[in-house]
Amino acid sequence: MAIQSSIRANLYKDSVSLMRIAQVTVARSGVQRVTLLMGTRSNKEFLQQAGLMSPAFESAKPGDIMIVVADDSPDKLEAAEREIHSLIAGQDSKDGPTEAAAEAPPRSISGGVAVADHANLALISVPGPYAAAEALKALRQGLNVLLFSDNVPIEQERAIKRVAAHKGLLVMGPDCGTAIINGVPLGFANVVRPGVIGLVGASGTGLQEVMCQIHRHGQGISQAIGTGSHDVYSQVGGVTMLQGLELLAGDEATKVIAIVSKPPAPEVQKLVIERAGAIGKPVVICFLGGESATSIGNLHRASSLEETARRAVSLAGANEPGRDERIIGDLATRVCASLAPSQRYLRGLYSGGTFCLEAQTIWQAAGIRVRSNAPLDGADRLANGEDSHGHTAIDLGSDEFTVGRPHPMIDYGVRIERLLKEAEDPTVACIVLDVVLGYGSHLSPAEILAPAIRQARAAAKAKGRELPVICFVCGTDEDPQPFETQKAVLVDVGAELVSSSTDAALSAQAIATCMSAGEGAAVRRVMQGGERR
Repeated sequence: MAIQSSIRANLYKDSVSLMRIAQVTVARSGVQRVTLLMGTRSNKEFLQQAGLMSPAFESAKPGDIMIVVADDSPDKLEAAEREIHSLIAGQDSKDGPTEAAAEAPPRSISGGVAVADHANLALISVPGPYAAAEALKALRQGLNVLLFSDNVPIEQERAIKRVAAHKGLLVMGPDCGTAIINGVPLGFANVVRPGVIGLVGASGTGLQEVMCQIHRHGQGISQAIGTGSHDVYSQVGGVTMLQGLELLAGDEATKVIAIVSKPPAPEVQKLVIERAGAIGKPVVICFLGGESATSIGNLHRASSLEETARRAVSLAGANEPGRDERIIGDLATRVCASLAPSQRYLRGLYSGGTFCLEAQTIWQAAGIRVRSNAPLDGADRLANGEDSHGHTAIDLGSDEFTVGRPHPMIDYGVRIERLLKEAEDPTVACIVLDVVLGYGSHLSPAEILAPAIRQARAAAKAKGRELPVICFVCGTDEDPQPFETQKAVLVDVGAELVSSSTDAALSAQAIATCMSAGEGAAVRRVMQGGERR
């Protein structure tokens, strides 16, 4: 594969803009890979690790855009380069001048405030080394902050959050990918109806899944406050989570609160539970991998994302949605009947880190030994995230997979490569995939995944094996991507579609349990009219 490198000097673009340009270019030109990064030292290190560093980039400055295009076709490479430079310049090659070119945005936070003096929130997406400085500028202007940037040193996160708390302002992030504030979706967020349930979470995809499940059960969201994943670390102290609880406690539109996070540091967990217990509203707490479901006073523990949504819906005054456990059992029975004795292991290929954690929680509870590149307590860390071993849950949104590439909710290339690789492994019993809809996500993820699912299943079939692929769609019927269409595309290529991240993990667990007990052959005999058990 040929790699073509170039620099666009003296023009800053935030990471979201660069990801979008890369996505559009890949879609239009058909090239295999497009990487756009600002010329910072850390980004050069990323390119070096990914094998994409060019001598031309050595002189790139932090205000320069480094451009990498990879493909086998010289014509595609040239077409992609033209597309990139047109989009960077604000000139869409298909539609003429873009809105950005017609109306140049402010180039600083103070400039933005001058244009929109009524604004009270700044969304910041700049390289990590510069993010804290920009956040402080916003706080000095009296703005709350959603800090989309990642790779911000934790001591800087602690410092800016202390400044914000002193000023009575809120910093969501760093690495905050999802929020809904006063009905406005920010980052990766879904379109959900307004309602009385307020969410606060150190998890982007966790918030998305819970809000989507709440929407499907007929209730709505008042606010969804993201904290960033490091907020619950002892070094930060849960500053934003505690502020979020205070804000939801005082919000008249919020009648029920739900918290979604991996288990916080013990001292942070104690503070959060104490504060939640003092709120005069029911609070559902989901610390994935923490304590099992219980209810004490106004606090209601949940052990999964789906249970969090169901409990919140019930506490909001609706009938708690039921669950038909037979669906999972029937799926597992049918799938196990088609598997070869060698097929024993689960592979979760997740774009959302919380989905990866939830799967580990469910599988560990069933006595399944799990390995991961982002292990929950009790799971084993993979020696190399590129290679699965035994039962494996992979967070493909972690830094090791996003070096020089857009997030896997935008760019499905890494996940497709991994899916096809796992299909060659004769020990794989099933693969689990999440498909995330909403703002910021791919415009039609199912259509991108479907050919790869078909190819993976056909490759296994050619070697005498069936390959079950379990999918769930995190989205709503109001998202930009047609929800029912996305599901239909997946079903059409033979994917096993379930209704939630929780059911996907439980279905996989049931398959693994069946196969590890050696029941696959027995199930086959029953279904073929042979031996009864």
